[in-house]
Amino acid sequence: MYLLFGCMFAIVLSSLLFCQYRRKKAYKKLRAMSCEERFQTLETIVSPFGYCYDVSQGCFSTIINAPQRAFGYTALFDRYAPQFDMVFDCLPVYFDYREKTWLIEFWKGQYGVNLGCEVGVYKADGLIASLSRKTTLFHSAEDDELLPMSVRLYHRGTLLAEKRGRHWWLTAFCVGAYCEPRDLEVQAGITFPNVEMLQAFVRALRECGDVEYAVRGQQVQILFRTGISCQYPFWRRIRCRYVQWKNKMLCKLVVRMTKPFTCGMDRVLDLYFCLPRLIRRIFCQRKRERCCKKSCRCGRSCGRR
Repeated sequence: MYLLFGCMFAIVLSSLLFCQYRRKKAYKKLRAMSCEERFQTLETIVSPFGYCYDVSQGCFSTIINAPQRAFGYTALFDRYAPQFDMVFDCLPVYFDYREKTWLIEFWKGQYGVNLGCEVGVYKADGLIASLSRKTTLFHSAEDDELLPMSVRLYHRGTLLAEKRGRHWWLTAFCVGAYCEPRDLEVQAGITFPNVEMLQAFVRALRECGDVEYAVRGQQVQILFRTGISCQYPFWRRIRCRYVQWKNKMLCKLVVRMTKPFTCGMDRVLDLYFCLPRLIRRIFCQRKRERCCKKSCRCGRSCGRR
């Protein structure tokens, strides 16, 4: 018994010493790099995951040709998101336009050790009945279908990030920050190519319920405060509370491990030099792949019934 405890203590102690050694080595390496070298190194690390870093705002966003573009989107992704440490409010807007059903969806909340927001533009192969929309896999918008969009992310009235551009998936993420989805607010703007598409979107937006919006020319401005997660059944809310507790602990751990660095770029580089495998967890790449595969399997099974 004493020998067993002695071996366990020796293993734990050696692991801590090894981590401390790697931590000091990563700190020295990062300190020796210039800001330009840090940025170039970070871009090399995160671009394969479909992300880029905004130095001026200290947040991450997504590139147009991100690998996630090939996955498309389905409502089942939102359903299974808590199983992959993602808890968010979502506002899906389905509408029919030129013989196809479109989906423009808004998200805000906690994505593992990141807080952030998203706006995605997707379309189906044809017109989809209302009852089938929740199990249909929508494809990401093509290059000639990208929409000029903008998002402003607020946490309890404080502006965290602002992004704009022609995109199919406009996002903003802050690493190592924790929040409750209800404490976030997103001001989004979408400019449509013609009045026909704008009117179809506005009609669907009215059916979503209590959503604040304004139409200015061919642009729709939306204030996103509450979403579908508020309507979760009791057992799902319990699971979300557990996931949020875990996310909060992980965020504290990331902040503690990356001291004295405070900006997202330095934190990610510090973790990469110390624990490179953690980067996949931060940017949720494997989570998104597994979640999309699970959603697709579930969608096919639902379609066979």
